[in-house]
Amino acid sequence: MNEEKSKTNGVYERQSPARESFRRFLRHRSAQVGLAILFGLVLIAIFAPLIAPYNPTQILKSEKRRSAPCIHLLGCPAEKAEHIMGIDGNSRDLYSRVIYGSRLSLQIGLITMSFAIILGGLIGAVAGYVGGWFDNLLMRTMDVLMAFPSLLLAIAIVTVLGTGLINALLAIGIVSIPRFARLVRATVLSTKELDYVSASRALGASPMRLLFHRILPNSVTPLIVQGTLGIATAILDAAALSFLGLGAEPPRPEWGLMLGEEKNSVFNAPHLVFFPGVAIMLTVLSFNLVGDGLRDALDPRLRGKPVA
Repeated sequence: MNEEKSKTNGVYERQSPARESFRRFLRHRSAQVGLAILFGLVLIAIFAPLIAPYNPTQILKSEKRRSAPCIHLLGCPAEKAEHIMGIDGNSRDLYSRVIYGSRLSLQIGLITMSFAIILGGLIGAVAGYVGGWFDNLLMRTMDVLMAFPSLLLAIAIVTVLGTGLINALLAIGIVSIPRFARLVRATVLSTKELDYVSASRALGASPMRLLFHRILPNSVTPLIVQGTLGIATAILDAAALSFLGLGAEPPRPEWGLMLGEEKNSVFNAPHLVFFPGVAIMLTVLSFNLVGDGLRDALDPRLRGKPVA
C-alpha cells in the first residue's frame, strides 16, 4: 500500500490516515462539485432574508396568479415588479419561496438523519455486542421494517400519527433506522474480536467502556458515508410526502408542497413545477456527490489509487 509523505525541515514524515483521507476527499472531482453546490445551498439558506425580495407567505394582490417569470434584463417592463421565477397560484413570489425552501429541506435532511443515526446506531451496537437471542430479536424487527418500501411505510406511519411536517420527519427517521442498525451491527461484530478489544477486556475494561470507547469509534466512518447519502433520500421522501399532502402544510415554503400545489399547472404554467423540481434535484445531487467522495476517500482499499 502506497503511503503519501510530506517533507518538513528535510525530514520525511508519514501523513496520518485522517489527513490522507481528507486530501483524497478534497481532490475527488465528484466531491468538489457536490461541495460547491452544497456550499451555495447553505449560503442561500443562511442569507435567505437578504436574498429573497418578499416574505415567502406574502400574497401580492397586485400580481396576477401564475404569472410567468419577469426579468427586466430580458425585456420585462421597467414599471412592472420583477419576479425572477414568476408568481404561484396564490399570488406569492415563487423565487422567495424557493429560496426559503432551502432552509426547510436542509433542516429536514439533517434532523431526520441525526435521529436515525443515533437510534439505529445504538440498536445495532447493542445487538452486535450482546448477541444471542437479544440480537436475533432486534435484527428480526429491523428485517420486518426493511421488508416494506420505505416511502410506503412512511406513508402508513404518517397516516397513523396524523399529517404534518413533524410527523413526516418522525416517519422518515423511523424507516431509516434499520439501515444504520444493520450497518453498525456488522461493524461491531467484526471489531469486538480484534486484539486490542481483547486486550482491553483482559485489563478489566467494563462492557460499556469497551463498546463506546473501543468498538463504536470504528463505526464512525461507514456511518458518515451512509448518513450523507441518507440525507438526500430523506429530502426526497419529505418532498414526496408533502407532494401527497402528508408532510408540510400550506403556506410553508417546502419544495415538495410547491410541486403538489401546482401539479395541475404543469402545461399552462410549467415554471411553477420546474424551479422547485430543479431545487430538489440539485440538493439531492450535492449530497450524493459528497457521499460518493467520502466513500472513496475513507475506503482504505482505495488508498494509493487515483481519485475519480
